[in-house]
Amino acid sequence: MILRRANDRGYADHGWLRSRHTFSFADYFDPDHMGFRKLRVINEDRVQGGAGFGAHPHRNMEIISYVLSGAMAHKDSMGNGAVMRPGDVQRMSAGTGVLHSEFNHSSSEELHFLQIWIEPQQRGITPSYEQKTFPEQERQGQWRLVVSQEGRDGSVSVNQDVNLYAGLFDAGEQVKTPALRHAWLHMVRGEAEVNGQQLSAGDAAAFQPDEPIEVVGIEASEILLFDLA
Repeated sequence: MILRRANDRGYADHGWLRSRHTFSFADYFDPDHMGFRKLRVINEDRVQGGAGFGAHPHRNMEIISYVLSGAMAHKDSMGNGAVMRPGDVQRMSAGTGVLHSEFNHSSSEELHFLQIWIEPQQRGITPSYEQKTFPEQERQGQWRLVVSQEGRDGSVSVNQDVNLYAGLFDAGEQVKTPALRHAWLHMVRGEAEVNGQQLSAGDAAAFQPDEPIEVVGIEASEILLFDLA
């Protein structure tokens, strides 16, 4: 297990936006942290009330949004418009090109969310969009598949051989994860013990194929787990 501590991430403060970058992004460049397998970006963004990202383009990238608190208003050039809240997972396949905007739906409360980029398996596909809600009870004390290539078990589909699991763990709750391929674990909030190491919000860990992953909640925590080819 290789740890990536929260405070070692890149940081950008734009006033209306404060962002932490797990991997190199924009003005933050670290040749040792360019991504993990096909996982290219995990940005933890905090957006002030009434602010957001105006319409901007993307191509050939799978973009996943995961709201931690607050609400996010999405619009895109495909005609989609939706409001995301905690428990929602959104996937936008940029493909041949798409414009989108993401704004804080509230004029006063902060929006806190993760934006995740995954390199696509097929380039030049027709852009598409999908959003689903995963209730807390489906994630409590267990791993719930929320993103997969085939969209299996009610998950959001993605154009890459990757599985993304989300879990909620109270103090003392324990889950033993089946052997995965290359795995990346990201602490969304709270604290947990992972293979004997204490991880807090923003911390992450990388695992080699078939490496056991044992998680025990220290306090109420939320964790994302990527299984990558």
